[in-house]
Amino acid sequence: MTVIIGMDPHKRSATIEIIDHTGKKLAVGRYSTDKSGYTEMLTAGKRFTDRMWAVEGCGGIGRHLARRLVHDGETVLDVPAKLSAQVRVFATGNGRKTDPVDAHSVAMAALYSPNLLRVEPDPDLLLLGMLADRRDELGRTRTETVNRLHRFLLDLFPGGAKKFLSAKQARTLIATVKPRDALGKTRRRPAVELISDLESIDREINAADKELQQLVIDRGSTLMDLHGIGPSSAARLLADTGDIHRFRNRDRFASWNGTAPLDASSGDQQRHRLSRAGNRRINRVLHIMAVVQLRNRTVGRVYFDSRKAAGKTSMESMRSLKRRLSNVLYTRMLADQRRRETASPGGHSGTTLTSSATGLTPHTDPSEKPLPGPATNQANPTPTAVS
Repeated sequence: MTVIIGMDPHKRSATIEIIDHTGKKLAVGRYSTDKSGYTEMLTAGKRFTDRMWAVEGCGGIGRHLARRLVHDGETVLDVPAKLSAQVRVFATGNGRKTDPVDAHSVAMAALYSPNLLRVEPDPDLLLLGMLADRRDELGRTRTETVNRLHRFLLDLFPGGAKKFLSAKQARTLIATVKPRDALGKTRRRPAVELISDLESIDREINAADKELQQLVIDRGSTLMDLHGIGPSSAARLLADTGDIHRFRNRDRFASWNGTAPLDASSGDQQRHRLSRAGNRRINRVLHIMAVVQLRNRTVGRVYFDSRKAAGKTSMESMRSLKRRLSNVLYTRMLADQRRRETASPGGHSGTTLTSSATGLTPHTDPSEKPLPGPATNQANPTPTAVS
């Protein structure tokens, strides 16, 4: 019988609980994540020949341990933190949160949840994910630098500088100020330093975008052909999504990225509300895509205007647009992957689907379609591979 080893991971420690197919607790342990602690934990797991590791948050805090386990030939399932939290809330103990309780919740979630993803790292996608993370950090650093620069410019110029300020514009602006008193010179100096920092960050961002663009193209993806998808957004989509086939349909994809609205109907009132669930990084990509489309005369802008004309509010129209764009991304990524599988040796044959920005047409399903229904619980899930 297969045993499940539930793990609550942290940076420097990990707590595991081993259960059998009936949910009976077989062993519990807490280990450090250094070389010796990891070896002890792996040895404890290898006491059971037929085993499966269930790690919480393999895309986040549990990533480093999940990768080490996979590298050592172990079978690892990714248990979403929200799923294990639901198990903990409905368990005895009033939802009390401790490391052993969390490990137990992870193990039970893996035992009774079908279709959990099996972690099988794809080196190309891992590289894209790392570079996309770095690109996001550079973006946040740039925003912080510009905000600090605005604070100093406000002291040097009445009313400050314009909101969207480039390094070149800031350099031209600061050149017009040459104070002679000590206070003015002190105010000007940090502004000049911040402009230099901004120029350096912009060079790093440009280099990162070029590298990501080439990697996305080498992957055979055509996501950047869509209006509002740049190199960093395309890399994020590929890295976080992995194998698009793991989503049965575009409704499941929308549920995963948080664009499928929640049904909030009551009695005769039929309505839906915004979902805060799902992958927030991919949801952010969709939001940026929607904003870019709204700034231009695109099919997305036409769709948004049509929703408002139908009586929807701006927020409801934006929600509908993001759901429609989710459908477009799903179709495009599915076509790209099928094309890649067909072209690669030993790949699966498949029909190439057509998809473009003009996929925002009325023949698609309503954007108000809520989240798919809950999956049927069953013990001993068969893992689904994901890149």
